[in-house]
Amino acid sequence: MNLLEQRILVTGGCGFIGSHIVDELVRRKNEIIVLDNLSSSTIKNIEHHMSKKDFKFIKGDIRDFNLLKSLLRDVDIVFHYAANPDVRLSVEKPEIDFKINVEGTFNVLEAMRLNDVTNMVFASSGGTLYGEAEVVPTPENYPPRPISVYGASKAACEAYISAYCGFYDLNAVSLRYANIIGPRSTHGVIYDFFMKLKRNPNELLVLGDGKQKKSYLYISDCIEASMLAAEKHRKGFDVFNIGSDDWITVSEIAKIVIKNLGLENVKIKYTGGDRGWPGDVPVMLLDISKIKALGWKPDVPIEKGIALYVNWLKNEYKQGI
Repeated sequence: MNLLEQRILVTGGCGFIGSHIVDELVRRKNEIIVLDNLSSSTIKNIEHHMSKKDFKFIKGDIRDFNLLKSLLRDVDIVFHYAANPDVRLSVEKPEIDFKINVEGTFNVLEAMRLNDVTNMVFASSGGTLYGEAEVVPTPENYPPRPISVYGASKAACEAYISAYCGFYDLNAVSLRYANIIGPRSTHGVIYDFFMKLKRNPNELLVLGDGKQKKSYLYISDCIEASMLAAEKHRKGFDVFNIGSDDWITVSEIAKIVIKNLGLENVKIKYTGGDRGWPGDVPVMLLDISKIKALGWKPDVPIEKGIALYVNWLKNEYKQGI
C-alpha cells in the first residue's frame, strides 16, 4: 500500500493506538478522516491536527452503516482501529464485542465494497486471538483458539476480512498486536497499577498470582512496525504479529512501576489464581520473525518502555503521587 498523499479513513482514530497511527499518517501528508464515537477515547489525542486543511474529525459510530457508506466515498485506504478496548467488560456484557467489533467490522467491509475501496489495515489481537497457545513464541500460522469473547470477536473479524479479500478482491493486512504501552493509553496493567498507587501509595493489589507472563511493546515501535507491514502489503489477505522478543511477569511490572514512582515499602498483595480475570491469557509471547524479516525490530526495551509510560502518566495525572 502507498501511504503517501492518500485519502485515508481511520476508525477509532482518537484512541490510544489509532491516534498515534493518525499522527504518522498526517506526517506522511495524507488526507485524513477520523471516525470515533469517543466512548472510550478523547478528542484531546488528535486536537493538534484539528485546524489542518486535509484533516476532518467525525463523531460517529461504525455501527452506523449509512454514515460509513457516505464517509468512504473516494477513500483510498481504511485503517480500522475502532473496537471495544476493554477485554474485561465483555465478561459481563459479551454482546458488546459482537455488536461493536464484529458487526462494526462487517459494516466497514460492506461500505468499502459499495464504494470500491480496496485497501484495509486492521487492528487485531495477538494474545486474545491465539488463546492459551501450545506453541510459544506463537507464529501467525497457529490456529486461533480464543478463550475470551473479545478474542473470538477479533478472530471473527479476521475471517470476514479474509472472505471479502477472497470474494471481492480487497487487499487487507491484519496486525496482531501484543500488549502495546505508551502515552495516551488509559487501560492495561501498568495504567491499573499507577491508578491504584495514586490512590494508596502504601499498597498494591495485583490480580492473579503475579506470575502471568506476557510480551509488551512500546507505542513508537508499534507504529513503525504497523506502517512497514502496511507498506509492504501488496495483494489479498495477510497477517503479522506485532510484538517484542521479550516478555515479563506482572510481578516484575509492579516492581518497575513502584521503582519509577519513587515509592518504598509498598506492600504487594495478590488476589490469587493463575490469571487476572476470566478470559485472561496468562502466558503470551508472539513469534515476530515474519515482521522482522521485512527489516524491522523493536528499539525500546520493555523496562525502558514501562518507565517512559509511567513518566507520561505522572505528567498527565499530576495530582497525588
